[in-house]
Amino acid sequence: MSDINWREELLDSAKFNQKEEKLLKGGPKSLTDSWFLGALYTRWKKMKGYRYPPTPNCQSSFLEWEHRLSKGEFYILTEEDFSYPDW
Repeated sequence: MSDINWREELLDSAKFNQKEEKLLKGGPKSLTDSWFLGALYTRWKKMKGYRYPPTPNCQSSFLEWEHRLSKGEFYILTEEDFSYPDW
């Protein structure tokens, strides 16, 4: 998506007020301008159909963990797993 000039595409696709046009053509001059430009970018992404992938469900419970522990699904470190310096 980085090689696409989204500002020009957005300008060609719809009518904007003077502030939005100036912002799309000249870029942000302040923090609030950058926020507004970010909103325009989000509007362009929605218009183009770009979506973020859904976040995976990474939830687990203590009971699941105890169940997996009792089945031996975790590797338990032993003394041989460590190397100590020879001082």
